[in-house]
Amino acid sequence: MKVSWRGLIGLAVTILLLWWAFRDTQWSKMAAAMRGANVGLMAIAVAIGTFLFVLRALRWRPILHPVAPNMPFGPLWRATTIGMMANNLLPARAGELVRAFVLSRETAVPFSAAFASLVVDRVFDAVIVILLTLVAMFDSAFPAGTLIAGRPASNYAGSGVFGLVVVAAALYAIVFFPDRLIRLYEVFARRVAPRFEARGRQLLRSFADGLSVLRHPLRFLQVFLWALALWVLQAVAFWIGFRAVGIVVPFSASLFVQGLIVLWVSVPSTPGYFGPFELASVAGLRLYGVDENLAGAWALSYHILSLLPITVIGLYYAARSGLSLGALRDVRK
Repeated sequence: MKVSWRGLIGLAVTILLLWWAFRDTQWSKMAAAMRGANVGLMAIAVAIGTFLFVLRALRWRPILHPVAPNMPFGPLWRATTIGMMANNLLPARAGELVRAFVLSRETAVPFSAAFASLVVDRVFDAVIVILLTLVAMFDSAFPAGTLIAGRPASNYAGSGVFGLVVVAAALYAIVFFPDRLIRLYEVFARRVAPRFEARGRQLLRSFADGLSVLRHPLRFLQVFLWALALWVLQAVAFWIGFRAVGIVVPFSASLFVQGLIVLWVSVPSTPGYFGPFELASVAGLRLYGVDENLAGAWALSYHILSLLPITVIGLYYAARSGLSLGALRDVRK
C-alpha cells in the first residue's frame, strides 16, 4: 500500500511524541498499574466517553436547523459514528469530511452545508474547551508557580480570556456582516488565487449560514449547553479513569488535562491521535504531582479502550451503508 508523505510525517511525529511522553517511565511499573486498574471504574469511564458521541449527534441538529429543520436523529448518529471511526482508522484526519459526506449521501443536505456546520461545531468545541481550561487554571487547586514554555501559567490564562473575546467578536462579525467580509475575500482571492474565489465564497456563505445560530439566542444557548455538557462529561470520564488507576487529583485537573489533549491532538500524527494524546496526558498530570508511571498507565489504557467502541460502531454502520474504508479514504481527495 502506498504511503503518502503526510502519512510518513504523522508516523514520525507519533513515534517522537510517544518516546517523549514515556521517556521517564518504567514499563514494568506502568504495566503493573494497568493490570491493577479498577475494571468497573474504567468501564464506566469508557461508557461515558462513548455516550458523548450521542451528544455530538444531538448537538449537530440545532446547528443544521437553518438548512435542514428538524433533522431526524438517525442520519446524524450514523454520520457521526462513521466519521469518528474514520478519524481512528484513516490518515489525514478524514473524519470531518467523511461525516459531512455520509450525511449528504443519506439526506438532502448539501456537502458544503454539512461541512460548514461541522466547522461551526468545532468552533463551539474550541470555545468551550478553552473556557473550561481557564476555569481549571483559575482554580485554587491549580499548581502554584506553574511555568509553561518558561512563562507563568497565569499569563496564558489572561491571554485565553482575551482570545475568547476576539473569537466571539470575529464570529459575530461573520454573522452580521457576511456580505462585506465575502466582498473582501473576493478582492483578495482575485489577486492571489482566482481559481479558489468561487469555492471560497461558497464556503464562507455556508459558514455564515451555519453561524446563524448566533442570531437566535435560544438556539445559540441550546448549542452552547450541548457543547458544555459534552466537554464536562468528557472531563468526568477522564476523572473516573484517573481513579481507576489510582490517580487522586481534583476534578479541575481533568479539565486542564482535557484542554492540553485538545491542543496537542491538532499536531499531525497517525490515526487515533497516538502520541499527542499520551504526551499531553503525562505532561498535564505531572503538573499535579502524579507519578509518570500512573499517568502513562491511564493515558494508554483509556486511550485504547475509548477508541474501540466507537470504531466498532462506525464500522458497523459503514458496512450497513455499503461504504468501504477505501471509499471513505477517497472522500478527502
